[in-house]
Formats: sequence, C-alpha cells, structure tokens
Amino acid sequence: MDGLCVEACTRCSALVDSRSRIVNGSGPEDADILFVGEAPGQREDEQGEPFVGRSGSVLDDALRDVGLARADVRITNCVRCRPPENRDPSKAELANCRAYLDTEIKRVDPDLVVTLGKVPTEHLLDRSASVTKEAGEIEEVRFGDRPYRVLISVHPAATLYDRSQKETFESVIARAADIAGARDGETGQSNLGEF
Repeated sequence: MDGLCVEACTRCSALVDSRSRIVNGSGPEDADILFVGEAPGQREDEQGEPFVGRSGSVLDDALRDVGLARADVRITNCVRCRPPENRDPSKAELANCRAYLDTEIKRVDPDLVVTLGKVPTEHLLDRSASVTKEAGEIEEVRFGDRPYRVLISVHPAATLYDRSQKETFESVIARAADIAGARDGETGQSNLGEF
C-alpha cells in the first residue's frame, strides 16, 4: 500500500492535537470510482475509516441503490486528520495534505473522481464553486502527468439537513456509476420519494 497509507505526519499542529489517529482512504487500490470528502469527523477519527457516520450511511445507501457496495469504491478525504470541533480544514492544512491526496489519486488511477461537498470540490478544481448548482457537472483536472474526470457532488450530509438535496445526491451517484461503467446492469432499489 505504498503511497496510500500515511503512518505518521506532524505537518499541522492543530490537527495533530485534535486527532486520535490518521484516517487513510479505504476501498480497493484499483477502484473505478474514488470519492473525496473534506476531512474526518469524530466517528471517522474514532474508527479510523472515512465516512462511517451518518453521512457514510447516506453514501452507502446511495451506492446500494445503484447496485454498488462500499467495497466497490475507494473513499478518502482531502485532509486525513480530524480538525478541532469538526471545523473546515484551513488552506494551509489542505495544502499540507495535498501531496498525500495526489499520490492516492495517481496510485488508484480511478476512471472517475467524485468530490463530496464544497471543500473537496474547490480544493481539487482550484476555484470557487457553487456545489448545489454544479452538482452532476464534470471537469477534467490534471494530477501529475494525467488528466482525470472530476464529478461534482453535494456532500451526503446535505441530504440530512436539506431533504431537497437527496434527489440531487442520488442522481450524481447514479451518474458516477454509469460513467465509470461500474454498474452491472442492475439499478438497485430506488427510494426517491420515500421521505
């Protein structure tokens, strides 16, 4: 797993103080789809895996509905340590962790990178973004010597606080599966409208 797991890092003193562990990406090293979130939250910090809290359940459900499982995709974050009080990572913290993320993208070499929320979208696209308006759009971004397709998505937590985002999120996950050719022809169960 050379290049995928960070064993020790002291670049961000505030994050070193707030974390109980470094949370590396999880999932296949050759996944077709790589999801990129912002940073670990409390649950992720406790369990050592990204997206295992309520947002993770929303993501798992959306994957299942398009015939995928968590084991079929790779999930990581821009920053691998929990920021204090779950605040957004600072620009310096994002910059300090960027080489780890770029290395992971190059090693996994996915067909598609999906940004989950504003922070990873702006970080990877290197521009400001209105994620709710741009969800479902794809941009080509170069990481190292190769271009990658980046699909913009709202964060799964957005569906918990604004139910109107549920359909948007689920349609982006379905699009990701179709673009990456990751679906086996089964569409899974749709629970659009079950709220």
